[in-house]
Amino acid sequence: MPHYRLKSIQEQSTSAKSAPSIDVPGIVRDVIADIRQNGDSAVRKYSEKFDKWSPASFKLSEKEIQEAIAALPQQTLDDIKAVQANVRKFAEAQLASIKDFELEIEPGVFLGQKNLPIDAVGCYIPGGRYALLASAHMTILTAKVAGVRHVVAATPPINGKIPNATVAAMYYAGADDIFILGGVQAVAAMAVGTETIAKTHFLAGPGNAFVAEAKRQLFGEVGIDLFAGPTEVLVVADEHADPYMCAVDLLSQCEHGPDTPAQLITNSESVAKATIKYCDELLKVLPTGAVASVSWSTLGEVIVCDTIDEAYAVADEYASEHVEILTQTPRDALKKMSNYGALFLGANTCVSYGDKCIGTNHVLPTRKAARYTGGLWVGKYLRTTTYQEVQNNEASGKLGRLCGRSARAELFEGHARSGDLRAANNLNDKFDWIEQTRKPASNGANGVNGVH
Repeated sequence: MPHYRLKSIQEQSTSAKSAPSIDVPGIVRDVIADIRQNGDSAVRKYSEKFDKWSPASFKLSEKEIQEAIAALPQQTLDDIKAVQANVRKFAEAQLASIKDFELEIEPGVFLGQKNLPIDAVGCYIPGGRYALLASAHMTILTAKVAGVRHVVAATPPINGKIPNATVAAMYYAGADDIFILGGVQAVAAMAVGTETIAKTHFLAGPGNAFVAEAKRQLFGEVGIDLFAGPTEVLVVADEHADPYMCAVDLLSQCEHGPDTPAQLITNSESVAKATIKYCDELLKVLPTGAVASVSWSTLGEVIVCDTIDEAYAVADEYASEHVEILTQTPRDALKKMSNYGALFLGANTCVSYGDKCIGTNHVLPTRKAARYTGGLWVGKYLRTTTYQEVQNNEASGKLGRLCGRSARAELFEGHARSGDLRAANNLNDKFDWIEQTRKPASNGANGVNGVH
């Protein structure tokens, strides 16, 4: 495919190469095992070790929650509620698109589908460098819209203090229990349960490498939303795009951390060169430039294609988490592309809207996982179950014959005999194995329908 790179993804920096390797899986495995064995005492030990946090209770009381809310400006509370209204509207529309149904595939044979919410969910809201209160909207509120009965939510302290805005977001989103607890200890406790933290059946929410690894190791014992990696951003721009906007939007995601891949794919060499120049200039004044510059210098990439269609095709190969379309006809991407976590169409839209306020969910697939899955949505909190009922005797007998033949083709004799029994009961079919083994019960009963 004709394209060339003006700026390529570089090798990791020398300092990163020389940094001592950390056995993340081993550390996580040990923490989970300890919490599984020792419960709250282990949770407290790791909270003290990693966060220097050991309150009388990790769970916030109603009084403490209200104190956290009261400490915030009214504008902050109003904004939280406004964003959550957007998230709720979209999640409710998603829920309405998921239908229970019952189908009579032939007379007397009924097949049905029911969507049942998970009973208990654990939501992790990251802290650390930033207080990601938006993750409360995305995980907790969406779970509640899905009908989850009990949501346990955890977020770490920030600099030894309760993160008031995050607590407010968790509370208004509908969390049933709020814990100030971070890292692997929080995720493990919600997955396995302790004396004071209820065991849940599903984990949602982003986190650092240790949190991601904990979710990976716990998957199977509990469900998880995604195997998520560092944030990713990709911009597709045509010759009409504003390179200043391209630069601002690329760097907006690079500030997430030093490991954020950022790509610009364009059919315009002038847009490409100008974007690189603007990035270099903007990094000098961006307050989070120290972090963003690492991602841009080591993982930034600018690709020039011959045509915009080629740009779409290259972008599809990346299968990026966030794909921003800055072209004259941005909706073309809905037809041209299929591999992305979320699309952001046109100059009036940006990835940051999705991250913070517009209403779609920001927990999205990374590391090319968009090729096989979408992001967190209301359906992730639902279990699609089925049921079957055969009310017609003749239909049951015919299915029994079909079942017998199908099962014996696979050498499943026991399965076949379940079908045989229905064929005998309802169509008077004769089977030696039934004649040889079935005897009247002591009370005279011959089963539900009896052998005719």
